[in-house]
Amino acid sequence: MKNTDSKKELFCDVAIVGGGPAGMIAAIHAAKEGAEVILVEKNATLGKKLLITGGGRCNITNAIFDNRVLSQKYGKKGKFLLSPFSKWSAQDTINFFEKHGMPTKTEAENRVFPRSNSAQSVWDVLVDEMEELGITIITSSPVTKVHSLKNVLTDIETEDSIIKAKSFIITTGGTARPETGSSGDGFKWLKKLGHTISAPNVALVPVKVKEDWVHKAQGLSLPNVKITLVDGAVRSLPRAGKILFTHFGLSGPLILNMSQSIKESLNNVGSHGGNSTTLELDIFPALDTTALDEKLREHLGTIQNKKWINALSGFVPPLLIPHLVEISGINHGTLVNKISRIERLAFIKKLKALTVTPTGLLGVEKAIVSSGGVALEEIDFKTMRSLKIENLYLAGDILDFDRPSGGFSLQICWATGFVAGTSAFKK
Repeated sequence: MKNTDSKKELFCDVAIVGGGPAGMIAAIHAAKEGAEVILVEKNATLGKKLLITGGGRCNITNAIFDNRVLSQKYGKKGKFLLSPFSKWSAQDTINFFEKHGMPTKTEAENRVFPRSNSAQSVWDVLVDEMEELGITIITSSPVTKVHSLKNVLTDIETEDSIIKAKSFIITTGGTARPETGSSGDGFKWLKKLGHTISAPNVALVPVKVKEDWVHKAQGLSLPNVKITLVDGAVRSLPRAGKILFTHFGLSGPLILNMSQSIKESLNNVGSHGGNSTTLELDIFPALDTTALDEKLREHLGTIQNKKWINALSGFVPPLLIPHLVEISGINHGTLVNKISRIERLAFIKKLKALTVTPTGLLGVEKAIVSSGGVALEEIDFKTMRSLKIENLYLAGDILDFDRPSGGFSLQICWATGFVAGTSAFKK
């Protein structure tokens, strides 16, 4: 370790640790307030996780423009976000990027993306704006220590530098996707500074399933599926959305948003009067059994002399046909005109409840976000100031929020980062 006496000292108004979306937006708005800003990032480049968000497309927010409705998407803890969202709403997110030359588009479930379909467009806006504002950016520089005296943060230390500032903002994120630098460093510092930290855990994570037919359908995306979680003898209310079949099981927004419920069910197998956890997939959620039977009869009516093994082409996705033929109980070589009404109705019921068996969740390396973080009661959400350290501000995924997939995590980053950035220098 280098001797502290040999390290260079840097001085600024606001020092920010963490170069993700919350850190970058905080830096931009602190600088707009007139602050001299230093942003410190452990990786060689900024926004490493931002560039892989949304499969590289970057779902920047969710187009819910009523802040009260938006805050409710975060569950009981959403009440803490009412103040930040009143200062930086989903509409403000869209306006910011469009003002800086990045057109947006809104897709299913109110998901907002750059029209370019590239997270690089989001990154470019943020980095170009920071350069324009003259923000000092220090990369490849992990913070090794933070120092405080009488509830005031005095400086942060890297291998090469000691950075002193009037105010500090920590935006180091959670523990999801550790290869991007999210290793939980901020939690260790904040715990030493007196903050309560809920243990981080994986959230919004793909699910492994047992069935081989799911693995063989790898790459298939279904835009509208209804899923019911069956926990022993207890059936959850069905939820609808998009799913993706993978080599290990299931992913996609609907699965990610159900992953914590699935995990809890797997951890409590047997407690609800059963011995297993299953998922029932309805791949025709818009049709009841009567309407679906009518649709199938109409389809089969044009191919009466085809064999059953070839009859489902054009009715269901090709990757699902082998499994559906298998579970139908109808002989592969049976001609369509020989299929009985009883056989057809039994098949309809299976289309409305395809059963898969989850075996677990993927690890932290595949989680979209992590749960846990700094206790929300220890932060003044009007300013994002710590109630433990008077010149410390917190923003982004380091906060203990549960959030669904669909741009909700980034909206926290933009809103709390904005509030932290504008507040840190005013103080």
